[in-house]
Amino acid sequence: MFDKAKYGRILVPILTPYAADQSVDHTALKKLAVHLVDNKLCDSLVLSGTTGEFHTQRFEERVAIFESVKAAVAGRVPLIAGVGSASTIETAALAKKAVEMGFDTAMVVAPYYTKPTQRELYAHYTEIARAVPTLNIMVYNIPIFTGVNVDPATLGALATLPNIVAVKEEAELNPKQITGFLNATPESFIIYNGDDTMILEAYAQGGDRRIGGVISGASHAVGNYIRTMIETFLAGRIDEAAGMQRKLYPLLKIMGQNGRTNPAPLWKDAMKLLGVDAGIPRRPLSAGTPEEVAEVRKAMVTFGLL
Repeated sequence: MFDKAKYGRILVPILTPYAADQSVDHTALKKLAVHLVDNKLCDSLVLSGTTGEFHTQRFEERVAIFESVKAAVAGRVPLIAGVGSASTIETAALAKKAVEMGFDTAMVVAPYYTKPTQRELYAHYTEIARAVPTLNIMVYNIPIFTGVNVDPATLGALATLPNIVAVKEEAELNPKQITGFLNATPESFIIYNGDDTMILEAYAQGGDRRIGGVISGASHAVGNYIRTMIETFLAGRIDEAAGMQRKLYPLLKIMGQNGRTNPAPLWKDAMKLLGVDAGIPRRPLSAGTPEEVAEVRKAMVTFGLL
């Protein structure tokens, strides 16, 4: 059975540092992982997720990322392997590799670009689940990137499979779908909020028993703050927690300035301002312009990070 307590409430989808030649900077990656663990900014790490720019990584690069982070943190926090791709065949192959490497949980994004039907989504996830029966699978629903939504009825059907145990939901575009997921799945099925702007809203819908926590790119910088905010909310100090979320909101939104959908590049700039090397993005994503970084700095100062 999947134990959400093992993974904690703050799951950080670790940034992937790239060097000037666009290769993965494994030295910086290892140092970043250690920084997150040493400073208790995470309870778990998710490798090769959207914040990690998995969509531009080759199979071998993703395996090497798994190896580097495993070596760097040496069992100090749980690790979740991001194995999803546009292809069912490649997803299954990467999931099998994760099992070989000792992972017990993997995150599988809905296939992107092809816009599969709900029947095709069900077939995709079923094939992955059956290919790796010992691996816990977290469905990753992020329609803003994939172009397809995993509907509650589909998730409910998938949740009958023994090793499909959780979902990461990008919540802002369809904030009440979390309730739909909760109603469609067994009480043992766990919902992870995948949107830093919707943390308290997720807990308000599912409570501490059904909500596993947040898979949070912002926690690279503010993991301790977000953990305290969640604890404050669950302790019943609702107004105080709401105030904390309102304070956090402008910092989150500035990472999407000028139409940026993936906030990873500007979080890399934010980490640089904090003195932590998170590398540069991989093209076509680009680092912040001087004007954008100035806005990021301003938001960080207002929040109290600088």
